[in-house]
Amino acid sequence: MLEKIKEENILFLDIETAAQNQNFSEMNERFKELWTKKMRWYIEKEGKTAEELYEKAAIWAEFGKIICISVGSIVIKDEQRIFRIKSFYGHNEKNLLENFAFLLNNHFNKDRHLLCAHNGKEFDFPYIARRMLINEIKIPKILDNSGKKPWEVNHIDTMELWKFGDVKHFTSLDLLAAIFNIPSPKSQIDGSKVNQIYWEEGDLSKIAGYCQKDVITIGKVLLKLKGDSAIEETHVEIAPPTVTN
Repeated sequence: MLEKIKEENILFLDIETAAQNQNFSEMNERFKELWTKKMRWYIEKEGKTAEELYEKAAIWAEFGKIICISVGSIVIKDEQRIFRIKSFYGHNEKNLLENFAFLLNNHFNKDRHLLCAHNGKEFDFPYIARRMLINEIKIPKILDNSGKKPWEVNHIDTMELWKFGDVKHFTSLDLLAAIFNIPSPKSQIDGSKVNQIYWEEGDLSKIAGYCQKDVITIGKVLLKLKGDSAIEETHVEIAPPTVTN
């Protein structure tokens, strides 16, 4: 089935997230208590306090926020396959998500369109949908899987494709890139450092650059999974970002 999917109908994406507050102490008492309950298993396993574990807050949509969404799409230009990249980033999450929703609602709203991410079904897609609900933004059709049958959900997950039905098998994007001889997207920073860079350096453009590399890698991996040739580095076009501060 994968080989029948038209590349130009796919929107590749990756998100970067950060904790809603820089420190545990900045949360109100209700959320401190709820965070402590959420971390109960980690507290027992790692022997750390809820405050020390707050570095994990970015992982959960209830305690984190989206600071960057990078997307990519394949177009044919002068008989060449071009991979166009764009990022949405900023401190104002609501505006960021509104801009992203506008893109989906106006350019990726047909039944033929699909979203593709690595581990997207467990992280990126539900995280975006949850944060949209929290920010009172209507979830675009392509993201909303409520009431849909599995085959009606237009989501592609490169990690799921690599599992081949093995539910316990986790493979990082970096490892898949290495397997297929694709340059590593983790050359400068990796996801574990994003929260620190955001709160200590405030360097959103650096985070967006990292996010864009992930999107390019996801695109190349999917093409490999389809048995197709990868996109050349010289055929990647990066559009100016949409910044919301």
